[in-house]
Amino acid sequence: MRNANPWKAAVAAGVLLLAVACGSSGGTDGGGAAEQKNVGKGEGRVDIIAWAGYAEDGSNDPKADWVHPFEKQTGCKVNTKTAGTSDEMVSLMKTGQYDTVSASGDATLRLIAAGDVAPVNTRLVPNYRDIFSGLKMRPFNSKDGKMYGIPHGRGANLLMYRTDKVSPAPDSWKAVFDGAAKYAGKVTAYDSPIYIADAALYLMKTRPALGIKDPYALDRTQLDAAVALLKRQRQQIGEYWSDYQKEVTAFKGGDSVVGTTWQVIANTAAAEEAPVKAVLPKEGATGWSDTWMVSAKAAHPNCAYKWLNWIVSPKVNAQVAEYFGEAPANAKACKETADPRHCAVYHADDEAYYRRVHFWTTPVPQCLDGRKNVKCTDYAEWTRAWTEIKG
Repeated sequence: MRNANPWKAAVAAGVLLLAVACGSSGGTDGGGAAEQKNVGKGEGRVDIIAWAGYAEDGSNDPKADWVHPFEKQTGCKVNTKTAGTSDEMVSLMKTGQYDTVSASGDATLRLIAAGDVAPVNTRLVPNYRDIFSGLKMRPFNSKDGKMYGIPHGRGANLLMYRTDKVSPAPDSWKAVFDGAAKYAGKVTAYDSPIYIADAALYLMKTRPALGIKDPYALDRTQLDAAVALLKRQRQQIGEYWSDYQKEVTAFKGGDSVVGTTWQVIANTAAAEEAPVKAVLPKEGATGWSDTWMVSAKAAHPNCAYKWLNWIVSPKVNAQVAEYFGEAPANAKACKETADPRHCAVYHADDEAYYRRVHFWTTPVPQCLDGRKNVKCTDYAEWTRAWTEIKG
């Protein structure tokens, strides 16, 4: 496992889901853009919006360069705009100046609802056939039986703890919620409105009477219950984290002893000799998966499709997954990783593991759990609630 790269703090901050962007409280009607019918000669360039680490050209690390080989093979020059937040990605895509974006689950439904992205013709992306089935036709990357992007990778939000301070070893989110007082001042949590889903997931398992079926589909009563739980937790929080390296430092120094994390952070902390372990609790966990989507106004659609096929090809997908710290989306990528244990560490081919992971999905008024007789709370309401929780 590689140690933290300079861009990784930016990744942690970038994935942070901040204030809601325009269109977030809308439905999921989508636009009228049609999927592409064929891929012709490239237009000579492709304009990309990506998370740091997804479109590396060797400038950050000479060994990490999958942009120049793509340019050489296709003749499509890559112009990358690195985005810091999902809201920035949504805003940039609205300009119509970009061809494709590596959107996280909190942004995908917003882009679909606004008609900013088009359905993706997966037949034009040969490497799509080797994408893990658990990433295809998911609520955060499809609508009405159509894929709106090509899955890139995935990961779970885990429970990390210091083995010398937390005993017995926790196997439940109770350690950071109902049992958090035991570690008062040394509990940490992810600093984002989407963290409300973590509380909702815990309540879904521990308070079934609330009727929560999907942690991203909360009516007013259910949201209020999650907010109340998080307000109680707030009294025990030492620090909310959004910076990758700061969480590593906090666990190494003992300022944090238990809280939510990513596998790559746990690996880095352990490599730096912090006595930590990370587990997927018995209630399951939230998680994230990114999707390459194509703009409904793409000026370079052929190069965009060539990029989609390239970035999820086995060798390149393996390179990105190792550099970024995630499970690859392409099943064949597991034979291409430099570290033969990478896919095992990130549970890449363990669908039973990922069936316990509820991937980030934008909360919208139309309840994602299928309820028709109630209005669910949207991301704007979650953002207001998060401000109240922290305040």
